[in-house]
Amino acid sequence: MRWGLRPSGPGAAALAAARNLWVQPRPSCRPSWRGTTGRLSVRSVTGASNQLQNSRNGSYRDTVLLPQTSFPMKLLGSQQPDTELEIQQKCGFSELYSWQRERKAKTEFCLHDGPPYANGDPHVGHALNKILKDIANRYHMMRGSKIHFVPGWDCHGLPIEIKVLSELGGKAQNLSAMEIREKARSFAKAAIEKQKSAFIRWGIMADWDNCYYTFDGKYEARQLRIFYQMYDKGLIYRSYKPVYWSPSSRTALAEAELEYNPEHVSRSVYVKFPLLKPSPKLASLIDGSSPVSFLVWTTQPWTIPANQAVCYMPESKYAVVKCSKSGDFYILAADKVTSVASTLGTTFEVISTFSGVDLESGTCTHPLIAERASPLLPANHVTMTKGTGLVHTAPAHGMEDYSVASQHSLSTDCLVNEDGVFTDAAGPELQNKAVLEEGTEVEKVKFIPESALNAMVDMMDRRPYWCISRQRVWGVPIPVFHHKTKDEFLINSQTVEHIAKLVEEHGSDIWWTLPSEQLLQKEVLSQVGGPDALEYVPGRDILDIWFDSGTSWSYVLPGTDQRADLYLEGKDQLGGWFQSSLLTSVAARRKSPFKTVVVHGFTLGEKGEKMSKSLGNVIDPDVVINGGQDQSKEPPFGADVLRWWVAESNVFTEVTISPSVLRAARDDVSKLRNTLRFLLGNVAGFNPETDSVPVNDMYVIDQYMLHLLQDLANKVTDAYKQYDFGKVVRLLRAFYTRELSTFYFSIIKDRLYCENAKDPKRRSCQTALAEILDVLVRSFAPILPHLAEEVFQYVPYAKEPKSVFRTGWIKTSPIWKKPGLEEAIEGACAMRDSFLGSIPGKNAAEYEVILVIEPGLLFEIIEMLQAEETSSTSQLNELMMASQTTLLPREPRTLTPDVMERRGTFLINLEGKEPGDLGTQGHGGTRESVNLPPPLGFCVPVFGC
Repeated sequence: MRWGLRPSGPGAAALAAARNLWVQPRPSCRPSWRGTTGRLSVRSVTGASNQLQNSRNGSYRDTVLLPQTSFPMKLLGSQQPDTELEIQQKCGFSELYSWQRERKAKTEFCLHDGPPYANGDPHVGHALNKILKDIANRYHMMRGSKIHFVPGWDCHGLPIEIKVLSELGGKAQNLSAMEIREKARSFAKAAIEKQKSAFIRWGIMADWDNCYYTFDGKYEARQLRIFYQMYDKGLIYRSYKPVYWSPSSRTALAEAELEYNPEHVSRSVYVKFPLLKPSPKLASLIDGSSPVSFLVWTTQPWTIPANQAVCYMPESKYAVVKCSKSGDFYILAADKVTSVASTLGTTFEVISTFSGVDLESGTCTHPLIAERASPLLPANHVTMTKGTGLVHTAPAHGMEDYSVASQHSLSTDCLVNEDGVFTDAAGPELQNKAVLEEGTEVEKVKFIPESALNAMVDMMDRRPYWCISRQRVWGVPIPVFHHKTKDEFLINSQTVEHIAKLVEEHGSDIWWTLPSEQLLQKEVLSQVGGPDALEYVPGRDILDIWFDSGTSWSYVLPGTDQRADLYLEGKDQLGGWFQSSLLTSVAARRKSPFKTVVVHGFTLGEKGEKMSKSLGNVIDPDVVINGGQDQSKEPPFGADVLRWWVAESNVFTEVTISPSVLRAARDDVSKLRNTLRFLLGNVAGFNPETDSVPVNDMYVIDQYMLHLLQDLANKVTDAYKQYDFGKVVRLLRAFYTRELSTFYFSIIKDRLYCENAKDPKRRSCQTALAEILDVLVRSFAPILPHLAEEVFQYVPYAKEPKSVFRTGWIKTSPIWKKPGLEEAIEGACAMRDSFLGSIPGKNAAEYEVILVIEPGLLFEIIEMLQAEETSSTSQLNELMMASQTTLLPREPRTLTPDVMERRGTFLINLEGKEPGDLGTQGHGGTRESVNLPPPLGFCVPVFGC
């Protein structure tokens, strides 16, 4: 026999008091149940309810088990930033990176930091970028990867140089190159220290002791060596602007040995072959005043360099057409005019037509080699099913092409070697490039969002030749020497390597400080039979800063063949750092520097306007964290609120920020904090190692919460994998506001506060709460590291305070997944919503609830929550939050409206009958219809997006 509180009478007062002692007020019903089928007939009767008796001076407080925790509900004023600094110190934020580098890990995750420009104070654009990177790194670290993240800064360039010169005013005209460089370096260093200090304050985990700087000598030396690699391959220049072969096995293959990749996509192209010498008939059809080209289609563009002829079908009709879009004149098969124009997104005007035989003896110009002529030749293998009716012919790469070459004595030179790469005969631009791989590296990269790939490819297609020289002094010198009297320049591997070693040891200032004879030493020149060093002077051009930052992969990535797992920058880098990194990496080592590219938008004002001082909408991250001069208007929010704003934003588009947006982020974090306080307070006196209840022995509703918790964990993990941190926030916010605060917390207080401390019912609830606390904290830890670490310091059963980041990712169990429970819980939830929605503002504990469900599957499912007919302690009654709940297969005849009114009874009748009689009996009675979704009218909670 045990003592307890009565569900009605004086005991109800204590019960009601206990329910409302500690957490946020309970909403009247659980929101967001979806569905449209099935109808509930509901009759609610209001009347003589039990009146709560006022408790005197908390006389019932000692009879309940209230939450116990010292975790603060709120951090007011400067408490928030001050607490974050304490957490950083206490939990070893500064040691975390080195700790995870030293631990054993099966995988390594490399995020290559695009260097911000070292020319100003930290701003919200920096915050957006660095915090996104930190969230990604912390997630991968918690999943067990060893993180490689070396921050860097872009330190050279015209903006810094101009900034320095403008500050000096008229004095700048008298400065030497070295004086300008020294002042520019000092300016960049000062900006770096400001930015680095801010990044660390934001909680960014990184290798802060080994940052890279583009003005560092070792960095500059690597850059010079890459420059020469590209020069030596002919990629940098000075100017005014047929058998089946397996390259992998290096052997010929029989046709039976061929294996076709079903995923392979042939890249077809339309190529213009300019008319060089028309046949007599063709000459009579064109006036000669406008250039004409043969339009050729091929699915093997890599064979174009080996072209020896263009073949046509003698019996077919051909046409001279004018393109409406470009005004150019083309020749192609008359039958293909319409289809080709449609494919190219234009229209063709037919000028004249003629027979294919009339092309005989004509020639056209090779599209890549202007001095080479390609004859027009008849051939039987030309068809009209695809293409233009004109076939590019490369005798070294096809049997039909070889046959034509044999008939007409064409060259069969092969421009591809045994490794499947172009030989030097293909020209310097193609030499050593793989025929089926080069030029496709960007397509091997995963872009998030996917549309960014198309944008970048489009930019690269339209990209002009890259002029990499600049006529300034603050940068890395181009290591070329110019003859004093002749238009000649000197550069070779020996001279570049000598300069690179000097720069590596002393920095690039040596280009301006050392005399020519030290830059071009005799022993260096003698290795190549060089001229007198005194005849040459160092060039004064420097490298474009995009070349500076674009070669950062060579300095930062762990190995020469390493690719970064992730590049994450703003969308402006699609035409900037992403491109310069890709171009230099592919040129130097024939592979892209990245596996995945995530592109985020720009920060804008609340209405989508650009941020500027003149508009007064600039947000200073330091003010967000520490507050402004007038803290009543600009209160301190701390770094975690800034991080929450970053995470919740749809970063794949433009990102808005304003005081109201930040206040909303603060409110979200505050609600989360209250949820965590409830969890911490109610696991006091609980030890998971000794007090946990086996899952299958737990209360059904507690099992249901673990079911939801595993679903949350899976969705959160998937969202992190896709770098969709906004989805992570939406999932978490819906879970802790709706599933926890509104629903679960509101129905478990009776068990937590009123049962014996060690009662299995209470332990079942605490088991669920402990798991919820652990999963919830790990889920938001990458986003809110300060709050996560703070919570870990207050976990009552922790043997010693640990860092959440040193204990791994979310841990769930397959046994938590119990989809069958949804039918019972969701069906009961819909009835609960009907009940609570009909007594707004009233205490549910003052009512008795009668559920009438005709025998069948639904009755059996609800019976899982209450085996007995009437109960005040069942799981069903806990869910209904009533004084007691009765479950019946049919409506009792004795339950008249006046009886219900007198007893304070709420009737839910699911017998399937029309509710007309019920709705008209008894004064104060009302009738209501409630929608229940399938199956059997069960609700499905939606805490996702």
